[in-house]
Order: sequence, then C-alpha cells, then structure tokens
Amino acid sequence: GINAEYGGMREKRRTTRELITMILSRKPKMCSFLEYRDQKIVYKRYASLFFCVAIDSNDNELLTLEIIHRYVELLDKYFGSVCELDIIFNFEKAYFVLDELLIAGEVQETSKKSVLKAIAAQDMLQDETESKTGLDEMADKKKLGLSGGLP
Repeated sequence: GINAEYGGMREKRRTTRELITMILSRKPKMCSFLEYRDQKIVYKRYASLFFCVAIDSNDNELLTLEIIHRYVELLDKYFGSVCELDIIFNFEKAYFVLDELLIAGEVQETSKKSVLKAIAAQDMLQDETESKTGLDEMADKKKLGLSGGLP
C-alpha cells in the first residue's frame, strides 16, 4: 500500500543521506570500500562525480571498482567527458548505458565498442520515433486547421 511505499522511500532517503555523509567525510587517500549494514559499499570519485555500488559481503571489491571504471569510460565516450549536468539532464541515457553493461548486477557485455553500438542504435530508434511523433502531430494540427501559419 501507500504506507509501505512511503516507508520504503523514507528508508531509501535515510540510507542515501547516511552513505553520502560517510563517503564525503573520508579522506582522498582512504580505501574506497566501506562496511555498511550487511553489505560493502564500493565507491570511486571522478572529478566532482562519485559512483557508489552496494555489493554483498562476499563479492569482489576490486572487480566492482573495475566495473565502475568501465561504466565511467562508457559515459565519457558517450557524453564526451561526462559531467554532473550530463547525468542530471540525461539520466535515462546514463541508465541505458548501465543496462547495456550490467544485467541483474552481473557484467553482460565487456566490449565498450558493443555497448556503444547498442546505445547508438537505441538513440537512432528514439530519434526516428520522436520525429515520426512530431510529423504525426503536425499532420493532426494541419487537419484541424491549427498549423500556426498565416492564412
């Protein structure tokens, strides 16, 4: 119900706030692994961006750091030197890159070239869909006499 969803969101916000505080309070030379509840947190800072991953206590931290690095490399290639604004205004693209790299928390594709090809194909499909939608809207307006042009 609504209360369960609200409780889940409240817990998520509390966890996020706790982790942000813990990570930002650490010195740059400190290890990028934290124990948190029954999990390990692996994080890496790239300029002003922090990438954090929660893993099971028996998962490999170094492999997780490599996955984070691969993800950032892909974002850099896609956005051309990724920054905070790229992720804020194109979060769906950042998620799509992540979805091409991982499935259910496991590496799906190790080839950067293959991931970038899949992303380019998705972008092309999205562009075609958006332009078709735009043309359909223009045709509908024209039929209704709402072309916006001069008589």
